[in-house]
Amino acid sequence: MEFPAESDRTDNVLQEKKEKRAEKKNRGFAKGFLAGVIVAVVVTAGIFAVMTRVGTGLISLSSYDQVLDTETVAKIETLAAYIQSTYYEDVDIEDLREGLYEGLFANLDAYSQYYTAEEYEDLLESSLEGTYCGIGASLQQDAETMQVTVVRVYDGSPAQEAGLMAGDVIYMVDDYEATSMELSELVTHIRGEENTTVHLITYRNGEELEYDITRKNLTFPTVSSDMLDDSVGYIAISEFTEATTEQFETALADLQDAGMEALIVDLRSNPGGVLTTVCDMLDLILPEGLILYTEDRDGNREEYMTTDAASLDLPLVVLVNENSASASEIFAGAIQDRDAGTIVGTTTYGKGVVQSVRSLSDGSAFKVTTHRYYTPGGTCIQDIGITPDVEIEYEFLGGEDDEYSYDLDNQIQKALEILE
Repeated sequence: MEFPAESDRTDNVLQEKKEKRAEKKNRGFAKGFLAGVIVAVVVTAGIFAVMTRVGTGLISLSSYDQVLDTETVAKIETLAAYIQSTYYEDVDIEDLREGLYEGLFANLDAYSQYYTAEEYEDLLESSLEGTYCGIGASLQQDAETMQVTVVRVYDGSPAQEAGLMAGDVIYMVDDYEATSMELSELVTHIRGEENTTVHLITYRNGEELEYDITRKNLTFPTVSSDMLDDSVGYIAISEFTEATTEQFETALADLQDAGMEALIVDLRSNPGGVLTTVCDMLDLILPEGLILYTEDRDGNREEYMTTDAASLDLPLVVLVNENSASASEIFAGAIQDRDAGTIVGTTTYGKGVVQSVRSLSDGSAFKVTTHRYYTPGGTCIQDIGITPDVEIEYEFLGGEDDEYSYDLDNQIQKALEILE
């Protein structure tokens, strides 16, 4: 299964502190909405990871001697000795070793990476289960200015209770200036132990505001729903965690009880998440058939299917944008290829590869890209994305002083027009 990204849970998951490979890797989301991210941070969205434990150290591969040949080992020893003898501060040997492990994955692709034991534990606890200890706000960072903005404050969260609002600009987190680091790293300072406090300095309409917010264990709310009129239901999914299927099922039941005759599923800026979750959700919508299939480097194929246990026989529109990735693209691709609904919005992110996560006996782990995936029609959308059936750029229909509402969202209005 794959792991979502984090916003203040972060928004979407866990972008490890050390994931600063922007020059060598296409970090995609990290530069836009991470949120689902609204990535809110979100950024490494993926499909799934197979959990496996292997022995301490690296697996013995036929290419082992090619990587760590005599010349390479000698070079590493020379560099390490020079660092230890000349670096202006004492060097932690373990930090050097972790850097070597991380470096093995640095030039592969944007998704493969190494996790320390601590990072892997955080990944399992928050990303996989959809729970985390934080303040309950989704954040977004501007790729150019590095400005961090609150894009959503969750109901009943410590952030809401303290008075934090969407649109607030984060200036300081304790002693850390928000613009001095990547959002993924900043989020590690916002999150922390339950019942501890984080101090935020923010700006709202030019006014400086300060908050002391007590962290709390939270279940990340990934599904919200509403009736847009007497017959059209609306479900927004911010990310696919293990908790999302149950939330989605509940939202569907509530909307059906309210008289829903058509449905809009909003996957805009959803960075992806757990593969089994999106498959289970599609099984609630589609009749029996193919959802996607994967292939490894040798062409071995694995298929993922829906059953005929339940399906949703209603007119359907799925909203996507350039930050809809991974599991979101699996969802949209299955709906599109099986003619089960209309895809509306802008071309999606284009993540058509699968990662496997393997744990090591010392508690560390690594994630490596192992498969390509294909939509039911046989398309691999890697670096291409899914082209909507109806292409329409987002436009806010209100004025500068108007707050967001469904009526002022041109893509939602287009969806309603199609469903009519």
